Amino acid sequence: MGSPKLHSMSRRGFCLCCVGATFAATAGWLSPRQAYAEARGLVSLIKDSAATSPITTYKLRNNVSVLEGSGGNIAVLTGPDGKLLVDAGIGVSRPQLSKALTELGSEPIAHLINTHWHFDHADGNEWLHSAGAKILAHENTRKHLSVVQRVEDWDYNFLPLSAGALPAEVFARDHNLKLNGASITLKYYGPAHTDSDISVMFAEANVLHVGDTFWNGIYPFIDYSTGGSIDGMIAASDANLAAAKSDTIIIPGHGKPVSNKAELQEFRDMLVAIRDNVGNLKKQGKTRDEAVAAKPTAAFDAKFGQFVIDPGFFTRLVYEGV
Repeated sequence: MGSPKLHSMSRRGFCLCCVGATFAATAGWLSPRQAYAEARGLVSLIKDSAATSPITTYKLRNNVSVLEGSGGNIAVLTGPDGKLLVDAGIGVSRPQLSKALTELGSEPIAHLINTHWHFDHADGNEWLHSAGAKILAHENTRKHLSVVQRVEDWDYNFLPLSAGALPAEVFARDHNLKLNGASITLKYYGPAHTDSDISVMFAEANVLHVGDTFWNGIYPFIDYSTGGSIDGMIAASDANLAAAKSDTIIIPGHGKPVSNKAELQEFRDMLVAIRDNVGNLKKQGKTRDEAVAAKPTAAFDAKFGQFVIDPGFFTRLVYEGV
Protein backbone atom coordinates (compact mmCIF):
# COMPACT_ATOMS: atom_id res chain seq x y z
CA MET A 1 0.00 0.00 0.00
CA GLY A 2 2.85 2.39 0.72
CA SER A 3 2.70 5.31 3.06
CA PRO A 4 -0.49 7.38 3.15
CA LYS A 5 -0.41 10.46 0.99
CA LEU A 6 -2.02 13.63 2.25
CA HIS A 7 -3.73 15.92 -0.21
CA SER A 8 -4.41 19.53 0.63
CA MET A 9 -7.90 20.40 -0.49
CA SER A 10 -9.89 23.50 -1.23
CA ARG A 11 -13.51 23.82 -0.16
CA ARG A 12 -14.51 22.25 -3.47
CA GLY A 13 -12.94 19.02 -2.22
CA PHE A 14 -15.62 18.84 0.44
CA CYS A 15 -18.30 18.65 -2.24
CA LEU A 16 -16.74 15.72 -4.05
CA CYS A 17 -18.10 12.20 -4.01
CA CYS A 18 -18.31 9.91 -1.06
CA VAL A 19 -15.17 7.89 -1.68
CA GLY A 20 -12.31 9.20 0.36
CA ALA A 21 -10.91 12.65 0.94
CA THR A 22 -8.90 14.77 3.29
CA PHE A 23 -11.11 16.65 5.68
CA ALA A 24 -9.69 19.50 7.71
CA ALA A 25 -13.04 20.65 9.05
CA THR A 26 -13.37 17.68 11.38
CA ALA A 27 -11.14 15.94 13.92
CA GLY A 28 -7.88 16.32 12.02
CA TRP A 29 -6.72 15.19 8.60
CA LEU A 30 -7.45 11.83 7.00
CA SER A 31 -5.49 10.46 4.09
CA PRO A 32 -7.60 8.85 1.34
CA ARG A 33 -6.45 5.36 2.32
CA GLN A 34 -7.30 5.95 5.96
CA ALA A 35 -10.68 7.24 4.81
CA TYR A 36 -11.37 4.13 2.74
CA ALA A 37 -10.60 2.01 5.78
CA GLU A 38 -13.04 4.08 7.83
CA ALA A 39 -15.80 4.35 5.27
CA ARG A 40 -18.64 4.49 7.78
CA GLY A 41 -16.91 7.42 9.43
CA LEU A 42 -16.25 8.89 5.99
CA VAL A 43 -19.91 9.11 5.06
CA SER A 44 -20.51 10.87 8.36
CA LEU A 45 -17.62 13.22 7.64
CA ILE A 46 -19.05 14.11 4.24
CA LYS A 47 -22.46 14.78 5.76
CA ASP A 48 -20.89 16.88 8.52
CA SER A 49 -19.00 18.88 5.92
CA ALA A 50 -22.10 19.38 3.78
CA ALA A 51 -23.95 20.69 6.83
CA THR A 52 -21.70 23.76 6.93
CA SER A 53 -20.37 24.08 3.37
CA PRO A 54 -21.58 27.22 1.56
CA ILE A 55 -23.44 26.91 -1.74
CA THR A 56 -22.02 28.74 -4.75
CA THR A 57 -24.42 29.61 -7.60
CA TYR A 58 -23.34 29.90 -11.23
CA LYS A 59 -25.96 31.31 -13.62
CA LEU A 60 -25.62 29.76 -17.06
CA ARG A 61 -28.17 30.31 -19.87
CA ASN A 62 -31.97 30.37 -20.33
CA ASN A 63 -32.76 30.29 -16.59
CA VAL A 64 -30.44 27.29 -16.02
CA SER A 65 -28.01 27.58 -13.09
CA VAL A 66 -25.68 25.20 -11.27
CA LEU A 67 -25.23 25.02 -7.49
CA GLU A 68 -21.95 23.76 -6.00
CA GLY A 69 -21.39 22.75 -2.40
CA SER A 70 -23.70 19.85 -1.49
CA GLY A 71 -22.47 16.55 -2.85
CA GLY A 72 -22.68 16.51 -6.64
CA ASN A 73 -23.19 19.62 -8.74
CA ILE A 74 -26.92 20.50 -8.89
CA ALA A 75 -28.55 22.07 -11.96
CA VAL A 76 -31.65 24.25 -11.50
CA LEU A 77 -34.16 25.38 -14.14
CA THR A 78 -36.52 28.13 -13.02
CA GLY A 79 -39.80 29.27 -14.53
CA PRO A 80 -43.61 29.30 -14.23
CA ASP A 81 -43.86 25.50 -14.00
CA GLY A 82 -41.80 25.59 -10.79
CA LYS A 83 -38.18 24.84 -10.14
CA LEU A 84 -36.64 21.72 -11.64
CA LEU A 85 -33.50 20.35 -9.93
CA VAL A 86 -31.06 17.87 -11.42
CA ASP A 87 -29.70 16.01 -8.38
CA ALA A 88 -30.57 16.58 -4.74
CA GLY A 89 -27.27 16.90 -2.92
CA ILE A 90 -26.98 15.89 0.72
CA GLY A 91 -29.96 16.37 3.03
CA VAL A 92 -28.12 18.28 5.75
CA SER A 93 -27.43 21.06 3.21
CA ARG A 94 -31.14 21.95 3.20
CA PRO A 95 -30.73 25.39 4.86
CA GLN A 96 -28.02 26.57 2.45
CA LEU A 97 -29.70 25.00 -0.59
CA SER A 98 -33.08 26.48 0.33
CA LYS A 99 -31.50 29.93 0.54
CA ALA A 100 -29.71 29.52 -2.79
CA LEU A 101 -32.90 28.27 -4.47
CA THR A 102 -34.92 31.20 -3.07
CA GLU A 103 -32.34 33.61 -4.44
CA LEU A 104 -32.93 32.14 -7.93
CA GLY A 105 -36.63 33.06 -7.83
CA SER A 106 -39.89 32.69 -5.95
CA GLU A 107 -41.19 29.67 -7.86
CA PRO A 108 -41.91 26.56 -5.78
CA ILE A 109 -39.80 23.40 -6.04
CA ALA A 110 -41.76 21.16 -8.39
CA HIS A 111 -39.48 18.60 -10.06
CA LEU A 112 -36.32 16.63 -9.26
CA ILE A 113 -34.24 14.39 -11.51
CA ASN A 114 -31.65 12.03 -9.99
CA THR A 115 -28.73 11.36 -12.36
CA HIS A 116 -27.95 8.14 -10.41
CA TRP A 117 -28.45 6.55 -7.01
CA HIS A 118 -25.38 7.63 -4.98
CA PHE A 119 -26.15 9.39 -1.71
CA ASP A 120 -24.32 12.61 -2.57
CA HIS A 121 -26.82 13.00 -5.44
CA ALA A 122 -29.99 11.58 -3.85
CA ASP A 123 -29.75 12.10 -0.08
CA GLY A 124 -31.72 15.35 -0.43
CA ASN A 125 -34.66 13.53 -2.06
CA GLU A 126 -36.54 13.38 1.23
CA TRP A 127 -36.74 17.10 1.93
CA LEU A 128 -37.14 18.09 -1.72
CA HIS A 129 -40.10 15.70 -2.04
CA SER A 130 -41.60 17.18 1.13
CA ALA A 131 -41.11 20.63 -0.42
CA GLY A 132 -43.14 19.58 -3.45
CA ALA A 133 -40.77 17.88 -5.89
CA LYS A 134 -41.94 15.04 -8.07
CA ILE A 135 -38.90 12.76 -8.46
CA LEU A 136 -37.87 11.22 -11.80
CA ALA A 137 -34.96 8.85 -12.46
CA HIS A 138 -33.81 5.75 -14.27
CA GLU A 139 -35.47 2.55 -13.08
CA ASN A 140 -32.18 1.26 -11.62
CA THR A 141 -31.89 4.35 -9.43
CA ARG A 142 -35.21 3.53 -7.80
CA LYS A 143 -34.17 -0.12 -7.50
CA HIS A 144 -30.96 0.76 -5.63
CA LEU A 145 -32.60 3.39 -3.43
CA SER A 146 -35.36 0.92 -2.46
CA VAL A 147 -33.13 -1.67 -0.79
CA VAL A 148 -30.07 -1.93 1.43
CA GLN A 149 -27.28 -1.17 -1.03
CA ARG A 150 -23.69 -2.14 -0.23
CA VAL A 151 -20.72 -0.38 -1.81
CA GLU A 152 -17.71 -2.61 -1.25
CA ASP A 153 -15.10 0.06 -1.93
CA TRP A 154 -16.55 2.15 0.90
CA ASP A 155 -17.31 -0.84 3.17
CA TYR A 156 -20.69 0.77 3.66
CA ASN A 157 -24.32 -0.35 3.60
CA PHE A 158 -26.76 2.37 2.54
CA LEU A 159 -30.25 1.98 3.96
CA PRO A 160 -33.37 2.25 1.76
CA LEU A 161 -34.95 5.67 1.36
CA SER A 162 -38.51 6.25 2.54
CA ALA A 163 -41.32 5.78 0.03
CA GLY A 164 -41.69 9.52 -0.56
CA ALA A 165 -37.98 9.95 -1.28
CA LEU A 166 -38.02 7.31 -4.02
CA PRO A 167 -38.46 8.36 -7.65
CA ALA A 168 -42.20 8.31 -8.36
CA GLU A 169 -41.60 8.09 -12.10
CA VAL A 170 -38.92 6.01 -13.79
CA PHE A 171 -37.88 5.16 -17.33
CA ALA A 172 -35.69 2.55 -19.02
CA ARG A 173 -33.99 4.26 -21.98
CA ASP A 174 -34.95 7.84 -22.83
CA HIS A 175 -37.44 10.36 -21.47
CA ASN A 176 -38.51 13.80 -22.70
CA LEU A 177 -39.93 16.70 -20.70
CA LYS A 178 -41.24 20.15 -21.58
CA LEU A 179 -41.01 22.46 -18.57
CA ASN A 180 -40.60 26.23 -18.22
CA GLY A 181 -40.41 26.52 -21.99
CA ALA A 182 -37.42 24.17 -22.09
CA SER A 183 -37.11 20.92 -24.02
CA ILE A 184 -35.36 18.47 -21.69
CA THR A 185 -34.02 15.09 -22.83
CA LEU A 186 -32.97 12.37 -20.38
CA LYS A 187 -30.85 9.54 -21.75
CA TYR A 188 -29.64 6.33 -20.11
CA TYR A 189 -25.99 5.50 -20.73
CA GLY A 190 -26.05 1.84 -19.87
CA PRO A 191 -23.60 0.80 -17.13
CA ALA A 192 -21.02 3.57 -16.69
CA HIS A 193 -20.14 5.08 -13.27
CA THR A 194 -22.99 2.87 -11.98
CA ASP A 195 -25.75 1.01 -13.82
CA SER A 196 -28.18 3.89 -13.17
CA ASP A 197 -26.53 6.94 -14.80
CA ILE A 198 -28.41 9.32 -17.07
CA SER A 199 -27.63 12.59 -18.85
CA VAL A 200 -29.94 15.61 -18.86
CA MET A 201 -29.86 17.97 -21.87
CA PHE A 202 -31.52 21.39 -21.80
CA ALA A 203 -31.85 21.83 -25.56
CA GLU A 204 -32.51 25.55 -26.00
CA ALA A 205 -29.95 26.53 -23.37
CA ASN A 206 -27.45 24.07 -24.85
CA VAL A 207 -26.55 22.88 -21.33
CA LEU A 208 -25.76 19.20 -20.66
CA HIS A 209 -25.63 17.69 -17.14
CA VAL A 210 -23.72 14.42 -17.31
CA GLY A 211 -23.69 13.42 -13.63
CA ASP A 212 -20.78 11.30 -12.42
CA THR A 213 -19.81 10.07 -15.87
CA PHE A 214 -17.51 13.16 -15.86
CA TRP A 215 -15.33 14.38 -12.98
CA ASN A 216 -13.82 17.62 -14.20
CA GLY A 217 -10.05 17.63 -13.75
CA ILE A 218 -9.96 14.76 -11.23
CA TYR A 219 -9.84 10.97 -11.26
CA PRO A 220 -13.37 9.54 -10.96
CA PHE A 221 -14.77 6.86 -8.72
CA ILE A 222 -16.16 3.83 -10.54
CA ASP A 223 -18.74 1.85 -8.57
CA TYR A 224 -18.29 -1.79 -9.55
CA SER A 225 -20.71 -2.72 -6.74
CA THR A 226 -23.62 -1.45 -8.84
CA GLY A 227 -22.50 -2.14 -12.39
CA GLY A 228 -19.89 0.52 -13.13
CA SER A 229 -16.79 -0.14 -15.24
CA ILE A 230 -13.90 1.70 -16.86
CA ASP A 231 -15.18 0.73 -20.33
CA GLY A 232 -18.61 2.02 -19.38
CA MET A 233 -17.11 5.34 -18.27
CA ILE A 234 -15.32 5.68 -21.61
CA ALA A 235 -18.47 4.78 -23.55
CA ALA A 236 -20.38 7.42 -21.56
CA SER A 237 -17.69 10.00 -22.36
CA ASP A 238 -18.04 9.16 -26.05
CA ALA A 239 -21.82 9.58 -25.80
CA ASN A 240 -21.37 12.93 -24.05
CA LEU A 241 -18.91 14.15 -26.68
CA ALA A 242 -21.34 13.15 -29.43
CA ALA A 243 -24.17 15.02 -27.72
CA ALA A 244 -22.16 18.21 -27.10
CA LYS A 245 -21.35 21.02 -29.50
CA SER A 246 -18.29 23.24 -29.26
CA ASP A 247 -20.29 25.82 -27.28
CA THR A 248 -22.27 23.39 -25.06
CA ILE A 249 -21.96 24.10 -21.35
CA ILE A 250 -21.28 20.75 -19.67
CA ILE A 251 -22.05 20.24 -15.98
CA PRO A 252 -19.94 17.43 -14.45
CA GLY A 253 -20.95 15.50 -11.37
CA HIS A 254 -17.85 16.71 -9.52
CA GLY A 255 -15.03 19.15 -10.01
CA LYS A 256 -15.32 22.64 -11.49
CA PRO A 257 -19.07 22.83 -12.18
CA VAL A 258 -19.02 24.80 -15.45
CA SER A 259 -17.17 22.85 -18.11
CA ASN A 260 -16.96 22.38 -21.87
CA LYS A 261 -16.29 19.87 -24.61
CA ALA A 262 -12.51 20.43 -24.59
CA GLU A 263 -12.23 19.53 -20.89
CA LEU A 264 -14.51 16.53 -21.41
CA GLN A 265 -12.31 15.35 -24.30
CA GLU A 266 -9.23 15.61 -22.09
CA PHE A 267 -10.99 13.54 -19.41
CA ARG A 268 -12.01 10.89 -21.93
CA ASP A 269 -8.51 10.66 -23.40
CA MET A 270 -7.07 10.24 -19.89
CA LEU A 271 -9.46 7.37 -19.18
CA VAL A 272 -8.49 5.60 -22.42
CA ALA A 273 -4.74 6.02 -21.89
CA ILE A 274 -4.83 4.74 -18.31
CA ARG A 275 -7.12 1.85 -19.21
CA ASP A 276 -4.67 0.80 -21.93
CA ASN A 277 -1.65 1.20 -19.65
CA VAL A 278 -3.21 -0.84 -16.85
CA GLY A 279 -4.57 -3.40 -19.30
CA ASN A 280 -1.10 -3.98 -20.73
CA LEU A 281 0.33 -4.49 -17.24
CA LYS A 282 -2.41 -6.98 -16.40
CA LYS A 283 -1.77 -8.88 -19.66
CA GLN A 284 1.89 -9.12 -18.63
CA GLY A 285 0.72 -10.93 -15.49
CA LYS A 286 1.29 -8.06 -13.09
CA THR A 287 -0.65 -8.25 -9.86
CA ARG A 288 -2.76 -5.31 -8.78
CA ASP A 289 -0.09 -4.05 -6.41
CA GLU A 290 2.59 -4.47 -9.08
CA ALA A 291 0.44 -2.48 -11.48
CA VAL A 292 0.11 0.30 -8.90
CA ALA A 293 3.89 0.28 -8.35
CA ALA A 294 4.45 0.70 -12.11
CA LYS A 295 2.66 4.09 -11.92
CA PRO A 296 0.54 3.73 -15.09
CA THR A 297 -1.19 7.05 -14.33
CA ALA A 298 2.04 9.08 -13.99
CA ALA A 299 1.52 11.25 -17.08
CA PHE A 300 -1.83 12.45 -15.69
CA ASP A 301 -1.26 12.64 -11.93
CA ALA A 302 -0.23 16.31 -11.81
CA LYS A 303 -3.63 17.33 -13.20
CA PHE A 304 -6.06 14.58 -12.22
CA GLY A 305 -4.45 12.99 -9.16
CA GLN A 306 -4.59 15.84 -6.68
CA PHE A 307 -8.06 15.35 -5.22
CA VAL A 308 -10.33 12.65 -3.89
CA ILE A 309 -9.16 9.57 -5.79
CA ASP A 310 -5.38 9.29 -5.60
CA PRO A 311 -3.35 7.64 -8.40
CA GLY A 312 -2.99 4.33 -6.60
CA PHE A 313 -6.67 4.00 -5.87
CA PHE A 314 -7.66 4.92 -9.42
CA THR A 315 -5.19 2.33 -10.74
CA ARG A 316 -6.86 -0.30 -8.53
CA LEU A 317 -10.29 0.69 -9.87
CA VAL A 318 -9.15 0.43 -13.48
CA TYR A 319 -7.31 -2.85 -12.82
CA GLU A 320 -10.57 -4.38 -11.57
CA GLY A 321 -12.25 -3.67 -14.90
CA VAL A 322 -9.62 -4.53 -17.55
